[in-house]
Amino acid sequence: MKMLSPDVGGWYKDLQSNMLFEVVAWDPSSLTIEAQYLDGEVTEYDLDAWRQLLLQRAEAPEDWRSAYELDDEDGLDPDLPFHPEDWNSPINSIEPDAMYGVEEF
Repeated sequence: MKMLSPDVGGWYKDLQSNMLFEVVAWDPSSLTIEAQYLDGEVTEYDLDAWRQLLLQRAEAPEDWRSAYELDDEDGLDPDLPFHPEDWNSPINSIEPDAMYGVEEF
């Protein structure tokens, strides 16, 4: 079987363990490949160990972000200003019953 090159961001299926993982880092100077499995476990392979793996390229699973506990808002930069779609919405003028981070004694 032909050895697959480690592409950062690429998904692979280990045919021996039947597990999917994503290559998250490839360091050509130290010849190490860092991979993250769907359950969040991170492992590192040296190039010799990578060559011994029986791998097949795979598509990213539909729910791959759930294991990393990511959602659509994680891609947003918190330093960018937030612009609500409707500044004049009556819901914006409702004050909450409690203020988060402030405790009453």
